Amino acid sequence: MYGCGTLLTIPAYLKFGRRPVMLGTLLVYMVGLIGASRANGYGGLMAARIIHAFASGVCEALPVQLVNDIFFLHQRGNKLGYYTVCLCWGSTGPLYAGYMLAGGYSWRLYFYVEAAFAAALLILAFIFVEETTYKRNTPSGPTVPNGSNEKKVFGQEEVEKEDVPSDHVEVQTLVPPRKTWLQQLKPWSAINHDEQFFMTIARSFTYYAVPSVLWVVTSFGIYIGLGALAFNYTFPIKIVQPPYNWAQQNAGLIALGNVIGYGLAVPLTWTSDRLAAYLTKKNNYVREAEMRLGVLIPAAIIAPCGLIVYGFTAEKNLHWIGYFAGVAMCDWGSYFFFTFTLAYAIDSYTANTSEMLIAMCVGKQLISFAFGIYLLDWVLESGYVVIVAGAFTAVLFANNLMVIPFMLFGKRIRAFYAHTWLAAMHRRTVKQVITH
Repeated sequence: MYGCGTLLTIPAYLKFGRRPVMLGTLLVYMVGLIGASRANGYGGLMAARIIHAFASGVCEALPVQLVNDIFFLHQRGNKLGYYTVCLCWGSTGPLYAGYMLAGGYSWRLYFYVEAAFAAALLILAFIFVEETTYKRNTPSGPTVPNGSNEKKVFGQEEVEKEDVPSDHVEVQTLVPPRKTWLQQLKPWSAINHDEQFFMTIARSFTYYAVPSVLWVVTSFGIYIGLGALAFNYTFPIKIVQPPYNWAQQNAGLIALGNVIGYGLAVPLTWTSDRLAAYLTKKNNYVREAEMRLGVLIPAAIIAPCGLIVYGFTAEKNLHWIGYFAGVAMCDWGSYFFFTFTLAYAIDSYTANTSEMLIAMCVGKQLISFAFGIYLLDWVLESGYVVIVAGAFTAVLFANNLMVIPFMLFGKRIRAFYAHTWLAAMHRRTVKQVITH
C-alpha cells in the first residue's frame, strides 16, 4: 500500500493541487497511526497500518515534485540529497522501538510517538508548504516595457518600436502578484481541468519502457530489498547468538551503521551539481542530463563491497565491527544511487515528472517487497556468503555498472525514444506539460 497508493495520490495532487493533498494525506496518516495505537487485535492493527501506509506513500513523490517546482536545474541534485538522507534515516525506527520495548513500555507507545510527529508535520506543512502549482501562459504575446518606447516580444531577438506619447506609461506584468501570507494558508487549490486523472495513471506504466526510469526503479528496489532488508532481518538473529551474545534490546543497533553511512555521504551532496556545472562549462554551456552521473562510479564499487564484508562477517562469525562496516559502506553507496539516479531521470524527462514518479514508487516497492518476502529463507538455507556476498552482490553490482552505458549512450537513448510510438502517444494524450 505504501508504494501502490501513489497510483491515486499523485494524480490527485496534479488534479487538485499539491497543498490539499499534502495536508489531506498527513491528516489520514495521523488518523491511521492513532487507530494502530488503539487496535485490540491483529485485524484492526493491519487495517490501521494499511490506512496510514497508503497516506504516507506520497512522501516518496510529493517532496520530489516540490523540488522540481521550486528549484532550478543546477540546484536539484543538492536539494534531492537532503530529502533523500532524511528519508533514509527513517529506517532507524526499529532502533527506537526496540529500546521502548526493552524499557518495559507498551508497543502502543511507538505509535503514540509517531502520531505526535505526524501532528507536528501537519502543523508545519499547514504553515510553510504553500501551493507550488503554477499554470503558465504561453510566452508568445506578453511584452516587457523598457522605458524607451520599445517592447521586447518573447521569442524574438529584435525589439519593436512603438509611436506612443512621451507621457504615456505602459505597465505590463508577466507574473501574477505575490499572494499574501493568509492567502497562502488556504488549504484548497483550484482544480486543474486540463489534467486527466485516469490517463495520468495509465501513462505512468509506459515509463517502465524508458531505460533511465527503469534504472531508478531497479536501483531503489535492489538497495532496499537486497540491502536494507537483509541487514534488518539477519543482524538481530546473528548478534544475540554465540559468539556475540548481545542482549536482545541491542539488536536494533545495526541502525548506527545506517546513520554512519548516510552521515558520511551527506557532505558530498554537492558533488553531482558541481560536476554537472563543470562539464556544462566545458560543453560550451550546453547542459546534458548525463553530466551528473560520474559521481556514481565510486559508489558503484563501494556498495557491493559492503555486502561482501557483511556476508563474510555473518558466515565466519567475525568481529561485530564487520556488520557495521558492511552496512555503512552499502548505505554510503546507496545514498548516491537514491539521489542522483532520481535526479538524472528528472533531468532527462522534466515534463510530467509526476507520472514518472508513479512508476518509480510502485516499481521499487514491488521489487523490494518481492525480494524481502523470501530473503530470510534464502539466507538461512544457503548461507550468508552464497546469498549476501554472492548473489546479492552480483545483482547489485550489475545494476550499478549500468551507470557506464548511460554515461556513454544516455543522450542517444533519449533521442531514440523521442521518435518512438511511446513519445507519440504522450504527445497525443498530454494536455498540459508541467515543467519548470
